[in-house]
Amino acid sequence: MFGMQRKRRIATTAAALAVGMTLLMTGCSGAGGGTPDESDGGDDANLSITMLPKNLGNAYFDTSTGGAEEATEEFGGTFEEVGPSEGTPTSQVQYIQTAAQQGTGGLIVSANDPEAICDALNEARDAGVKVVTFDSDTNPECRDLFINQATAEGIAKVQVDLISEQIGDAGQVAILSASANATNQNAWIELMEEEFAANHPDIELVETVYGDDDDQTSFDKTAALLQTYPELKGIISPTTVGIAAAARYLSTSEYKGKVALTGLGTPNQMREYVEDGTVAAFALWNPADLGYLAAFAAQALITGEITGEEGDSFEAGKLGSFEVDEDASVLLGEPFVFDAENIGDFDF
Repeated sequence: MFGMQRKRRIATTAAALAVGMTLLMTGCSGAGGGTPDESDGGDDANLSITMLPKNLGNAYFDTSTGGAEEATEEFGGTFEEVGPSEGTPTSQVQYIQTAAQQGTGGLIVSANDPEAICDALNEARDAGVKVVTFDSDTNPECRDLFINQATAEGIAKVQVDLISEQIGDAGQVAILSASANATNQNAWIELMEEEFAANHPDIELVETVYGDDDDQTSFDKTAALLQTYPELKGIISPTTVGIAAAARYLSTSEYKGKVALTGLGTPNQMREYVEDGTVAAFALWNPADLGYLAAFAAQALITGEITGEEGDSFEAGKLGSFEVDEDASVLLGEPFVFDAENIGDFDF
């Protein structure tokens, strides 16, 4: 088994930003495909895995990275985590280029933007790198496989169901999202809007605001929402940074117990707010499992076990067997609801 290697890199130079802006101007080529992997699996496979989350210092991505690192160790690869300090549309470009130049075998990416990194990803694929997206997808033609944490419909519905139950299915609600360009957030929000309109006529979605997955910005946006809408009954935050920041604000405010909060969070982030009554229930999947599955998917692509065609199947260690669905996607499972009765059973 190869020794493990885990590193972190954060870009800070103007030159790096210039590279990203140059690629943004070129747009998404959509060429994709890449050259065939030179390895035929077995001992010759290039099982070096590079993990590129939206940004470093995010508890959610720390957990998914841990899962990917665990998987890479199990199948005998080397592992490196790289990424920007802020999740802007082009901030990931330079890391994709560097990973390809350094000859990584597999690149696992949570995209900050569905198009802005497409040219860089397709250049990496042309160089033989297998590209797996997770958590937040690119355009399908820019990657080999997408690991979907849950269906967009399931994620949207569980959040609408939770807030509806908590506010008696009537009143004003708002959404505190991550960045305005986040692929997954926007898909969920659109479906939540449809779910409210179709099945919850007495709930009014008054506004969607963006905390940019920054704790202080999300905290401030929560305060602004409550000042702007004095009749607000609930907030949905489909981002782990946002829900924790909103809970922190509510927990020491006059709105605690009066304004409901739900969304997507991790048990370790939200435990204190569930236990003190600020939050009744929230949802998520296991991000460690998501990263773990993404790494095994990258390994299966590198070794030629799968090509990403619909119907392909592969083994993912302790998680078992998975099948590739349409649009070269793989589904982890359904979202899970955490509340006061079960939150003590989880540690991530």
